[in-house]
Amino acid sequence: MIITVNAGDSLYKIGAEYGVPVSKLSADNGVSDGEIVVGQSLVIAVPDTAVTTSDETTAMKISQRYGISAKELFRNNYILGGNERIPENTFVVITYENAPQTQKIIGGYAYDFISTDRLMSTINYLTYIMPFTYGFTPEGSLIEPDDDYILNTAQNADIKPLLHISTLTEEGVFDSNLPLLIFDNPVASQTLIDNIVSKVLEKGYEGVDIDFEFLPFEARGGYIEFTRKLSDALHEIGKILVIAVPPKTSDEQEGLLVEGIDYAALGENADYILSMTYEYGYKFGPAMAIAPINQVKLVLDYAITRIPNEKLLLGISNYGYDWTLPFVRGESDAPSLSTVEAIELAKRYGLEIMFDDISMAPYFFYTDEEGRAHEVWFEDARSFKAKIDLIEEYNLAGGFIWDLMRDNPQGYVTINSLVKIK
Repeated sequence: MIITVNAGDSLYKIGAEYGVPVSKLSADNGVSDGEIVVGQSLVIAVPDTAVTTSDETTAMKISQRYGISAKELFRNNYILGGNERIPENTFVVITYENAPQTQKIIGGYAYDFISTDRLMSTINYLTYIMPFTYGFTPEGSLIEPDDDYILNTAQNADIKPLLHISTLTEEGVFDSNLPLLIFDNPVASQTLIDNIVSKVLEKGYEGVDIDFEFLPFEARGGYIEFTRKLSDALHEIGKILVIAVPPKTSDEQEGLLVEGIDYAALGENADYILSMTYEYGYKFGPAMAIAPINQVKLVLDYAITRIPNEKLLLGISNYGYDWTLPFVRGESDAPSLSTVEAIELAKRYGLEIMFDDISMAPYFFYTDEEGRAHEVWFEDARSFKAKIDLIEEYNLAGGFIWDLMRDNPQGYVTINSLVKIK
């Protein structure tokens, strides 16, 4: 369940009311100092079966003793951080009350510089992990990230990796014109496909997640043909293709973000389509929710008319922004922040966190030491639940999290409490 903190609440009071140790409440919600903020959400996962370790033990011993997988044990205990060794006097949940039975795909993106602690804490909550990102040259050669560490961790955790490829160039920037050079050159196009397939086999990837953004209208046909050939090549070796697409609400929708994207045709080529339903509020734009649910629903209402719902994945944003007011187009530049950082910021200024029931997102205002007004929107357990509820309502295949780099324990605990992760 998810509750909202009221004045006078404390972790000790809440823990006693629900029979959950404070250590678990703190870990599940990223509360390091025991102090909570009025208006913040807390996810409370009530155990059905739990033990307190009497001495140092291991996840393997506990999972074998109780007949559950290590992956399930880690998913049920964010406090373990994915670590094999478990200290004495640790409260360990074996099963939860009302455990979900509906299986869904959950994926997450990670840069190759992700910390060990962050990766270990989050990877068990995934079906797929995508190291960010492979790029390519106009000739079809691949530009590789340093993905070995993520791949090794995924293999040890029995999590499937997908090779993520985007328009990254050798200069380290994203070039939306680069795909046009590939589409217009049959030799380069086939070379790129061959190189992708070879790398999938070499590295043990489960498939490919392709994300070519800001394609112009004239690239639409080339993208359809390229993804068809890539899909055929991957299927020949038993691998899958995920295609990430920007959020659209109609066939006629205009704008560089969407005009090169044909939902129906790409849906035929892909095993899954990821609708990147976030960045409504973005760092160079005016302050607003990152992924307002009312806007996301409009995208899904259209998407399910073009793509089978069992192929659709929902983009799940895992970050927020801190805008300095007033917004000035061309000048404003909002830094991003995590759920934990946003709550710490509200705590620092003694603020109450508010929640918008239309966008289903938390927010607050503050004035900094220099007298500048700020508006902050971010994600929490309530906004994560709203997204998982949409996955259920529209009977989607699941969702992909962008990204794993920011601290949000309650987001993963919420997902685990609402769906059975495949």
